[in-house]
Amino acid sequence: MFYASMFFQYVSQYVKTRFQYRANLFVEFFSDLLSQAVNFIFILIVFGHTSLLHGWNRDEIIFIYGFFLVPFALFSAFFNIWDFNDRYIIKGELDRILTRPIHSLFQIVLERMELESLLGALTGLVVMFYSGSRLGIELKWFDPILFIVFVVGGALVYGGVFVMLACVSFWADARTDIMPMMYNISNYGRYPVDIYNKVIRFVLTWLLPFAFVGVYPAAYFLGKKEWFSYAFLTPIMGVLFFVVSIFVWNQGVKKYRGAGN
Repeated sequence: MFYASMFFQYVSQYVKTRFQYRANLFVEFFSDLLSQAVNFIFILIVFGHTSLLHGWNRDEIIFIYGFFLVPFALFSAFFNIWDFNDRYIIKGELDRILTRPIHSLFQIVLERMELESLLGALTGLVVMFYSGSRLGIELKWFDPILFIVFVVGGALVYGGVFVMLACVSFWADARTDIMPMMYNISNYGRYPVDIYNKVIRFVLTWLLPFAFVGVYPAAYFLGKKEWFSYAFLTPIMGVLFFVVSIFVWNQGVKKYRGAGN
């Protein structure tokens, strides 16, 4: 209850702050929509030159992209830790965090949240509805429940991987570009993994399991039975990677000795 209360207090203060600058909020909404539109147009351009991509048609790829946007929006809203190394380690703001009687990662997640990123989830749902209607997808009564489970699992996969990347800063506090590089790699998860070679497919499934954010869970709703076992692994992989990331974080905090010279 304490953590729930803290969460809603942070959200309340965040909303008040953001609505003080409505123009900036509108610009961020527009820029996010523009970015998603560019990716959508890219898919359309690709399928302007071919009807199938390794057995996947245009509407199936669009559906996967739409699904991907939902867990990615959830991740972007609550795991905005791209500047953890620079802000919290090099500049020493983690010292402030550690003086409070609440888990350090929870504080940083709430301090850096960007709730406007949740708009991407709405866009993803619209894209899924568009492609799903063209594909004639019929939902069973339990599919909305599975959808929520898969979305949360995918967001936890993303969160777990990037929290572990942030933990590198506890042992090596030099400025690095590993976060942007990993972000670019994560985009591969929005496309069917069988279009890549076996090495990349293995990496995206077991080492950096970004395929569980988009293609694997989306394949369930597309009726791709050969991918069902991977789809149902999504929440397991999400919980596993996130639990491991918290363990690594706690070990890193023990290693941390504070800013100073």
